[in-house]
Amino acid sequence: MAGFGLPNFGQLTDAFKKAQQIQQDAQKLQEELEIMELEGMNNDGRARIWLSGNQKPLRVEIDSSLLSESKEIIEEAFLEALKSAHEVSTSTMKEKMEDLTGGLKLNLPGMGDES
Repeated sequence: MAGFGLPNFGQLTDAFKKAQQIQQDAQKLQEELEIMELEGMNNDGRARIWLSGNQKPLRVEIDSSLLSESKEIIEEAFLEALKSAHEVSTSTMKEKMEDLTGGLKLNLPGMGDES
């Protein structure tokens, strides 16, 4: 009684094994991203911020010369550094996910190209 539109069970088994492998690899990737330290800095390098690959804030470094600037300049330097670190972290995460999924476009939340 074959031919009821059901897929081959071998294909289902292969797909299930592939899904399990992707899940295992995703867990490894999460662990790898967690320990990464990705740096962003402002345009003159006086404010630097590090995020993990999962975008967890790790540390901040300020050049002492920046502290003598106005409040607005300091705030702008931090914002530039944060944006830079976020961009590096996001692109690294996206690249790693594309490697994991073999380039499949999964349209995952937070992984889109919107800014």
